[in-house]
Amino acid sequence: MARFNGFGGGGMNMQQMMKQAQKMQEQMARAQEELEEREVEGSAGGGMVGVTMNGKKRMLSVSIDPEAVDPEDVEMLEDLILAAYNDALSKAEELEKELVPFTM
Repeated sequence: MARFNGFGGGGMNMQQMMKQAQKMQEQMARAQEELEEREVEGSAGGGMVGVTMNGKKRMLSVSIDPEAVDPEDVEMLEDLILAAYNDALSKAEELEKELVPFTM
């Protein structure tokens, strides 16, 4: 009579699976810590507006060159801030893919 261990006969026992799961949790925790610590910068307008964000996608700072401030054209400044933020966000997402190659 064939034995069925619930794992398709792959030979991995429950203890091995638990160790592997624990290892993955530890790797995920380290990756999350590193994401919190690492910073990326996005910019727009040739560097006139900059946004710094961490790998957890939290904005840390905004820098605006005084030359970018034109009271007659506030929309341009708003667009530059938005573009710099989106640039930083893209970089943070790439960093996350690099550090967290798997999701739970």
